[in-house]
Amino acid sequence: MITRRFVFGALFSFSLATLPIAAENASNSTTAIDDGLNLRFANGIAAIVESKPITVDDIRREITPLIPSLQRECRNEQEFNVKLEALQDDIIQSLIDRELIVKEFYRKKDGEDEVRRIPSTYVDNRLDEIQAEDFGGDRSKFLAYLRARGITLRDYRTEVENDIIYQYMRGQQRRNQNIVSPVKIEQYYAENKDRFYQEDEAHMRLIQLNREEGESDLQLTTRATEIVNRVRNGERFDEIAKQYSKESRRARGGDWGWQKRPDLKKEFSEPLFALKKGEVTDPILLGDNCFVLFVEERKYAGTQTIDDVRDEIERILIQQMSRQSHERWLERLRRNGYVKHY
Repeated sequence: MITRRFVFGALFSFSLATLPIAAENASNSTTAIDDGLNLRFANGIAAIVESKPITVDDIRREITPLIPSLQRECRNEQEFNVKLEALQDDIIQSLIDRELIVKEFYRKKDGEDEVRRIPSTYVDNRLDEIQAEDFGGDRSKFLAYLRARGITLRDYRTEVENDIIYQYMRGQQRRNQNIVSPVKIEQYYAENKDRFYQEDEAHMRLIQLNREEGESDLQLTTRATEIVNRVRNGERFDEIAKQYSKESRRARGGDWGWQKRPDLKKEFSEPLFALKKGEVTDPILLGDNCFVLFVEERKYAGTQTIDDVRDEIERILIQQMSRQSHERWLERLRRNGYVKHY
């Protein structure tokens, strides 16, 4: 049979059964915890996918790093055991799906005379990355890890190859769901207008002046008024803030980001939200400090227009379509594959 090289996109995310160092560290920290897998699957096998067994060791490698966070979430042992078994079931299904996806990659399509293969250089490069990232480039540590798992380099290479296939196939599914019709966007907007309501917000910059020794209120506010006049005459607020402000964000030009009216004290919110973009408040005297506020941008309370949120809706719908398509795809693979649970 003719084998053809299958060209992959250059950018993948790799989430191998690998992260061996992290998994090993997590395993060491949870050795006292009985995960119940040996009792639940006395023969050491949770499922058979085609001819590939899903073993207790496979499940344990995936679940061990997750146990500490699961313990923190649970209030008692009973809750922990229930959630642990549910997590085991999720991982078993995920491992089954992974095998079915890899099988689908190798399945010869109608009208094709060739079988898809991954160029060996892809696998070689990924193995080099794993040794460098997870074992500090020390091959002896890498080989010791394989011995500890009881697998050969050839076995591990197959794991790496299958992970590349898995990531590629999932990426293909996502890329197939990237077109949303304008009608669907408009329908989603009409049905979810409440979601696009926004409160009054102002992108605020601030200058703080501190009272100098012996300085009166009038003298302090006069210094602040000079700054206000400079801004109103066209000078950049952020540059003045870097030079004169005494608060923590002076290096960023006094940038405090987007602020909502209820999040600010009344002495700030009332003058700030009376302004438009590019306007500056009069001096605000509070105790031994005097403040000048500047509106970088403004958002006004109300429902955003469809043009304002079109890109956001498109992203939401693409994600929904991708999830639905992925589930339908997995259901088809599950129907057409051989899976035996124990």
